[in-house]
Amino acid sequence: MLEVILKGHDKYYGVADVVRLFCGVPEEVKDEHKIIAPEGPDATLINELFEDGRSVTYCNGKEYEFKGELLEPGREIKRSLYLALADVTSKELPWGCLTGIRPTLVACEEESAKDLEDKYFARSDKAKLAFETSREEQRLLALIPEDSLCIYVGIPFCPSRCEYCSFISSDISCHMDRLVHYEAALEREINMVASSINRPISAVYVGGGTPTVFEEREFDRLLNCLYSNLKITPECEVTVEAGRPDSITDGKLESMREHKVTRICINPQTMRSETLLRLGRKHTAEDTVRIYRQACDMGFDLINMDLIAGLPYEDAEEHVNSTKKLIEFSPANITVHTLYKKRRAAMSRSKVMDQEDEGIRLDRSVAQSYELLIEAGYHPYYMYRQKDTGHGLENTGFAKGNTGNLYNVAMMSDCRDVLSFGAGGMSKRCFKQDGELFKRRVERCATIKDALSYMARVEEMAQKKIEFFEM
Repeated sequence: MLEVILKGHDKYYGVADVVRLFCGVPEEVKDEHKIIAPEGPDATLINELFEDGRSVTYCNGKEYEFKGELLEPGREIKRSLYLALADVTSKELPWGCLTGIRPTLVACEEESAKDLEDKYFARSDKAKLAFETSREEQRLLALIPEDSLCIYVGIPFCPSRCEYCSFISSDISCHMDRLVHYEAALEREINMVASSINRPISAVYVGGGTPTVFEEREFDRLLNCLYSNLKITPECEVTVEAGRPDSITDGKLESMREHKVTRICINPQTMRSETLLRLGRKHTAEDTVRIYRQACDMGFDLINMDLIAGLPYEDAEEHVNSTKKLIEFSPANITVHTLYKKRRAAMSRSKVMDQEDEGIRLDRSVAQSYELLIEAGYHPYYMYRQKDTGHGLENTGFAKGNTGNLYNVAMMSDCRDVLSFGAGGMSKRCFKQDGELFKRRVERCATIKDALSYMARVEEMAQKKIEFFEM
């Protein structure tokens, strides 16, 4: 068992973030001023922060300290701890001591990718990825007026539950009767709040779950509600995460076209049908091809397709093959996710995080997918990380030309306000801070997660948002 004793500070969260990358899920023992990792090696470390801002980590008679310009204390303790754990475990991590969800925010502070290598020990390819993505994020962010609003509409239902998923979404095969009532509740919330919105709307994103899980009538009613209540101008970006090909029908595509939805997502996750079947998805790779071509024939020219690297039941080479197949279709956007262990997923943590040799192969396959995408004319435009992502990797969205999704950038940047409708949604307001170019102070307003509770309390949720945005 690994122990990290905190001395001169109480930054448990930051210490735990670094420990997690090396040793699995840690535990806080605050009455003893330490973090423990049951899966880690037998070692005791002391992570000390001095009044002058220096941090030193001690282990087995050695001292680990970054020699150079000091960062703020929260980052400094991570640097010295990273140096110690890298030595103790004989491992180096792709992102070094960068543990946050948005490495691009750190990249915005630097003048070059080399700064991320030198200051945070990020590997050169990851440093370059973060630096280039951060510049594209900022370019796209500038296209979203600061006084505007982005809208999210959440549909927490799916046709079936994938093995890797622990999202609040429900397997709708067990709850078919809820869909009509949930759609009606969404209409009620949107009707109540929309009349109070006095700001322009830059982007609308209908996500999930799987929004196209609705029957055609309810799906069309939802789009009618959005377009009749919200001031959606021709310049507004409207995205529908159509998602799983088995839920997309001719009628739903036609409804999206009639409402002038500007972009849709068709997400195979892998182009290997055997993997899809074993994961619990009710479609094949051939279904993905059929629906994609049908959408293109109907005039949808802004289509995103998602892949997940590190899925069980297939090896790293098969992920690369899936990337090659999507490149052949040439959708406007391709997003590469790395599998991560969600707390309530059926998939065990060992399938995601263990087996170091598999992690090396996964790392290489993700890098190879990126190279293939860049060679094919795609460029990274947004990126984020999740805590238990397999082997410390990331999720990256790639776009051709000027087709990056504005809502994704607004959501990940924490620099634009988002109003969220539906169960489990998180609305947020972002406030400028003096002296900060890229960071904002963020206030959040959560909607109750359980769909049944949301339906019962929808008026309360709507009023809460009206007050939150001071409408």
